[in-house]
Amino acid sequence: MSRFRTRTAAVPALATAAVMLMCSCSAGAGSPAAEGEKGGDTAVKSGARLTATLGTAKDSQGPAPAVPDARTGGTVRIANLNDYSHLDPQKIYAGESYSTSLLWGRQLTQYQVVDGKPKLVGDLATDTGQSSDGGRTWTYHLKDGITWEDGQPITAAHVKYGIERTFGPGFELGPTYWPEWLTGSEDRTAAVKKYGGPKDGDLDAIETPDDKTIVFHFPQPQSDVPYMAAQSSSSPVRKDKDTGTDYDVRPFASGPYRIAEHKQNQSLALERNPHWKPETDPIRHQYADRFEFAFGKKILNTAQEVLNGRGAGADTVTTKNELPPELYAEARRDAKKRELLVPGSQGAYTSDLYIKNSRVTDPEVRKAIHYLFPREQARQVLGGPRLGDFATTLSSPAVVGWKKYDLYPVAPSGDIEKAKEHLAKAKQKVTTLTYAYETDAPEKDRLAQVLVDAFAKAGIKLVTKPMDKAAFNDQVFRGDAPYDLWISTNSVDWPTPSTLLPDSYHSKLDALANSIRYSNPEVDKELERIAGIGDAQQKAAALIDLEQVVMKDVPVVPFLYTSVTQFRGANVGGAAIHPIYGSIAAADLYLKKS
Repeated sequence: MSRFRTRTAAVPALATAAVMLMCSCSAGAGSPAAEGEKGGDTAVKSGARLTATLGTAKDSQGPAPAVPDARTGGTVRIANLNDYSHLDPQKIYAGESYSTSLLWGRQLTQYQVVDGKPKLVGDLATDTGQSSDGGRTWTYHLKDGITWEDGQPITAAHVKYGIERTFGPGFELGPTYWPEWLTGSEDRTAAVKKYGGPKDGDLDAIETPDDKTIVFHFPQPQSDVPYMAAQSSSSPVRKDKDTGTDYDVRPFASGPYRIAEHKQNQSLALERNPHWKPETDPIRHQYADRFEFAFGKKILNTAQEVLNGRGAGADTVTTKNELPPELYAEARRDAKKRELLVPGSQGAYTSDLYIKNSRVTDPEVRKAIHYLFPREQARQVLGGPRLGDFATTLSSPAVVGWKKYDLYPVAPSGDIEKAKEHLAKAKQKVTTLTYAYETDAPEKDRLAQVLVDAFAKAGIKLVTKPMDKAAFNDQVFRGDAPYDLWISTNSVDWPTPSTLLPDSYHSKLDALANSIRYSNPEVDKELERIAGIGDAQQKAAALIDLEQVVMKDVPVVPFLYTSVTQFRGANVGGAAIHPIYGSIAAADLYLKKS
């Protein structure tokens, strides 16, 4: 593939910038309760991470299940440090952006969340899709009564045009699955040589026999189309409202709200969409009269206002940012402030210590690194158990078909003697390794020192390479980058294993996708076999089994199944971490009084 698929997310001291899918980065009310409420500090036990089941046509009918005790009226204020990089649905490629854009945008399918449990259902479509021809053909039928913000009906042609846009210039950084899947191409670059977007006319691989029917024809079997259909890139766009680059500032609405005003990097105001019909929508609500977003204020100041109820703090929530670490202990001690914390599982995100396999070529050395890594001390300096549970698997428990395994058991504090045993077996004698990290938080410097001390105990000098965020993203993922180790937090693009191994661990992938340069001919062969499986369950099972084969090579060291802790004002109801998108679900918010 042409780019790195697994999404990065903003987690305290761990991540680079922001996802999925889950999808997704991809798939609420009723998020599992914080373990800290029972005396611990872990946000969510990994066993509470729920995979998304497929709903029925009946599940796909509206209206959405009501949020308990919700009321209508008033203005919900959302304070985030930064504005959205993209509002154009075909350019959105980050978990929180997916989640918040549900306020104004709809897709073919989407995740319905009830009591914290996600279910994939039809959104604009009557169900999650019907496949034929061994998974090469997928058919969707649109619901009656779905309309744009001006009252005109949403048609199959609008969905087709939206997807055709993903082939065009300017959409390179969005999801590339539609171009690759519909043309049978290895990457987007090859796909756009076959079809370049709406400027080339209609794409024959998408048929719209009538206004309510859309049929996708894929050269190869595709079992995950229902999940792909939930990504923002599957949103309809009306050609007469496509304003080009300006569409990234104000897209035309199909959801319960429409954009009243957007001052980039300052504010975003949403008002009710009078043409949205709740009986067609099993996902969203229209509780608040308005949503008003403010960007630019330091999150520490925002959190203090919210936790202390100053100014508009009681009506304010953040959907992008987490509680600053310096406020966490105080908030945990104060019962009233503790009630304002919103903890939850960060979708299917995991944090791992990445090893550049093309530089650290000996598996015995990589096993030694696995035993050297002081998970417990690392988590503690980064913020403690609230950041998540220790991981032993490559994929998250939130992924469909996930199996628990621990191929090389080790205590959270590490095992120096075991590490020395593997170093003694290694054909590649290692005395020095390099560790790259971002310097945007003091705890990351502390983590670097923890690692230096741990590696020194095994006789390895760990040379640290601190760099700013831009340099880290630009340099570390290059194929010839002179760095052996780094920590990254990532997710699949939707809650199945289909976008993990195939898009990051095949040897043919470039460094932007396969950043660790993992290579195993037997794994390549099996991935190519699995690609031809049209049954979703069989494909997921095969990929999960293959994951354990990959992990025998220790290409990365699992660290955490990540969790998040956000915050809400005392007057904001319905705030819960979306189990798929990993941030507070804006579509469920309401004011307790207005």
